[in-house]
Amino acid sequence: MKLRGVLLNLGVGAIALIVLFPLLWMLSVSFMATGEAATFPPPLLPAQPTLEHYRDLFVNQGMGRYMLNSFALATLATVLALGFTVPAGYAFAKLRFHGRDRLFQALIGALVIPAQIGTLPLFLMLKSVGLVNTYAGALVPWLASIFGLFLVRQYALSIPDEMLEAARVDGASEGQIFRRIVLPTLSPILVTLGLFVFLGSWNDFLWPLIILTDQSNYTLPVALAALSREHVQDIELMMAGAVITVAPVLVLFLALQRFYIRGMLAGSVKG
Repeated sequence: MKLRGVLLNLGVGAIALIVLFPLLWMLSVSFMATGEAATFPPPLLPAQPTLEHYRDLFVNQGMGRYMLNSFALATLATVLALGFTVPAGYAFAKLRFHGRDRLFQALIGALVIPAQIGTLPLFLMLKSVGLVNTYAGALVPWLASIFGLFLVRQYALSIPDEMLEAARVDGASEGQIFRRIVLPTLSPILVTLGLFVFLGSWNDFLWPLIILTDQSNYTLPVALAALSREHVQDIELMMAGAVITVAPVLVLFLALQRFYIRGMLAGSVKG
């Protein structure tokens, strides 16, 4: 049994090393001098670590503005998504209205349609109302996702009906029930959904590339792609840009990991 445990731990460690190696090498390359990573074989560690590439990104390439753009957009997307999705998910789970189940089934059926199919129609709609090259236009796809609606509904099904009925008998309004009972109960799935939206918005490349035409409005992934076209040979600078893009969301995910796992597991209990 001990040998089996040792072998299992070695196997898990090897898999973890394979998964983490690209990230670790990306971090290492970002501290190398210009051209050092292009040698063969490529070094694993920098000979003389330097911060020149990070300094270049923030001083000369305006990466601080792009990071602020991404943070503002991802934060707004998260707040708005929770504001629209959570009440709707609770309504589909616990409130009775005509056509509720059929409407929910139709929405779930739409999950099989690739999001890219709706990109052109959505762009034309936003263009007709003057929202191209605006953050409002960039936020539209995140306002209410069907997947988020599904997550909230599945979790809200676990709220006992007796608890809600007791609150109604005591004279609580639907708004009071939602604020004082539903929201505290849904807190794990709120963190999970918020994390999903924040990470998705932060890492999104295609939609900001289409809707944001002014370079000053670029988000980090779009700015990094534009920068790579100008500095295609500067591997170290590109790796520094990748670290700046990945590090904030990686830290955020690790900090909220236990809430994320709790929300996913609890939301999968009832169907």
